[in-house]
Amino acid sequence: MAEFTPARKYMSAGALCRVAERVLIVNPTYKPQWEIPGGLVEADESPRAACMRELREELGLELPLGRLLGVDYRPTGPYGEGLHFIFDAGELSAATLAAITLPPDELSAYRLDTGDELTALLARSAARRLLRCMDIARTGGSTLYMEDGEPIL
Repeated sequence: MAEFTPARKYMSAGALCRVAERVLIVNPTYKPQWEIPGGLVEADESPRAACMRELREELGLELPLGRLLGVDYRPTGPYGEGLHFIFDAGELSAATLAAITLPPDELSAYRLDTGDELTALLARSAARRLLRCMDIARTGGSTLYMEDGEPIL
């Protein structure tokens, strides 16, 4: 019998933070595209715990995370195959926005944008994934499974 080697995939987790119909995105200092707050899942860390850690590190906020909005499988990416989890961080208040503190060595800015603006600022696959999850958050639909940003039924 041939030896079995399990596949190795990286995982990331991000938070969909909203103000009305706009979404909070951040500008990393180490790459050209904007992103939602989040990052890579570390060893022995769940995607949810990673998302909460990244919100603390990137925004200086302790936000309660809601439900999982979507999971996106990417066959290719900077580290090979990957799974991307997006959690609902809900509506942000004016006080919460005012309390955001960015780490200057990692993030240069944040902003609130709509769907059209997001597609211009985010990587194509991230924008597709995010727009689908925005619809789920808005409509209360079921958690979405995607492959490269496209829903799989």
